Amino acid sequence: MIYDIIIIGGGVTGCTIARTLSKYDLNICLLEKEADIASGTTKANSGVVHAGYAADRKYIKRNLCIQGNKLYTQAHEELNFPFRRIGSFVVALEDIQIGELEEKRKKGLQDGVPDLELILDKEKIKQMEPNLTDKVVGVLHAPSAGIVSPYEMTHALAENAAMNGVKFFRNQEVIKIRHQEYVFTVKTGEGEFQSNNLINAAGLYASRISKMLGLDYFDIMPRKGQYILFDRNMLHLNKILFPSPTKVSKGILVCPTVHGNTFVGPNAQNIVDLDDLSTTTAGLKEILEGGMKLIPNLPVRSSIRNFAGLRAVPDTMDFIIDNTDVYGFINVAGILSPGLTSCFAIAERVEEFLELLGVEMKVKDDYNPIRPKPERFTNFTREELDKKIKKDPLWARIVCRCETIPEREIINAIHAPVGATTVDGVKFRCRPGMGRCQGGFCRPRVMEILSRELNIPIEEITKRGEDTNIVVGKTKDFILRKLEQEGR
Repeated sequence: MIYDIIIIGGGVTGCTIARTLSKYDLNICLLEKEADIASGTTKANSGVVHAGYAADRKYIKRNLCIQGNKLYTQAHEELNFPFRRIGSFVVALEDIQIGELEEKRKKGLQDGVPDLELILDKEKIKQMEPNLTDKVVGVLHAPSAGIVSPYEMTHALAENAAMNGVKFFRNQEVIKIRHQEYVFTVKTGEGEFQSNNLINAAGLYASRISKMLGLDYFDIMPRKGQYILFDRNMLHLNKILFPSPTKVSKGILVCPTVHGNTFVGPNAQNIVDLDDLSTTTAGLKEILEGGMKLIPNLPVRSSIRNFAGLRAVPDTMDFIIDNTDVYGFINVAGILSPGLTSCFAIAERVEEFLELLGVEMKVKDDYNPIRPKPERFTNFTREELDKKIKKDPLWARIVCRCETIPEREIINAIHAPVGATTVDGVKFRCRPGMGRCQGGFCRPRVMEILSRELNIPIEEITKRGEDTNIVVGKTKDFILRKLEQEGR
């Protein structure tokens, strides 16, 4: 089969493109190198939907961020992912920073960022965010900024795309691409796929994909950011808190999540290794010190997880979205911050390129933009829960105590379109393992459910894919084998 379009990369950018294009009468597939979608930069994203005033006007990412922010309202209504517009503060701790914030406010308003406000009244600032440091001298308030669960949003995008006919193939690392007679042949470790058009949304690996077609006009550098996540409800914040930015990054922020946790981070460290997700004592110390400049009473003893993510930083320092010299090939690369905010606008830009290529963009008669809201135990009233349990007792069988996740939610996550096949896949869809014990109690039970529902031995269940098996066999079998070898 020759597809109309192949998308390489199953992060938020690739899945947004897939969902956007799924409305058209086209045969589309998406190839993801990992065992699950949203396994790279998307998974360790800050989850901030930026207002759009931060990037320099010379960059296309500024306009796409402003446009993308506005598109979140409709996307949230259609796809039912966790999202809240809580607003952000850029915090000035010195008088000299006020002028910079005022300049950002003026330019932001001119470019369409709504309701930007410079607040210099410390009493008002502290009323809006009581935990903020007393050293604050002013803030730039952006009410349109918000928070989102980036991986849950990406799963929603993929599910809706799949509902509308997009095929998803995981564990498909691209190793070679040929382009002959207007047909792309994409070779992976598992097979070959062919298409008339090819979209490169491979994140950290986008420059490698581009070079497979002889296009060597940009490079991607991994930039590591470390985070510390605090236990749920240990610190209540009303706003996303940024320090005054530097030339390198927006700085170390303190931010609530849509599920009631708070995190601090990330820092910014340019590295070479595309697989380096380690945290370091120095890095964690750096982000704690940065966070405490904004929130002196950070609940350090309530940390439940440290982690790191890699951002794909292009040498252009801007998004690379272009129809290349190879007919039918579109690069969507270097989608660093604010890529999460911009993703819906980026997908619209890809639509425009496909139209220029002459792709027939006919909307399907049966296109359905709605992804039903996942049923969650914690969202039911007592009366609704009683009815659910009477109909299906699995709603009462709690697997994850920290997050109150019943077996039914886990089964639903496994059997959803583009469903979970790994422990992390379950975790990032319905949260078992996200709580205080970080899976210490529920992981064995999640593994048993995966084994049963996927009909595979428990030894084949992995944390996140290849070479991450959690168990290799029963202890008794190893002991018996050893005894046999010893002749006993």
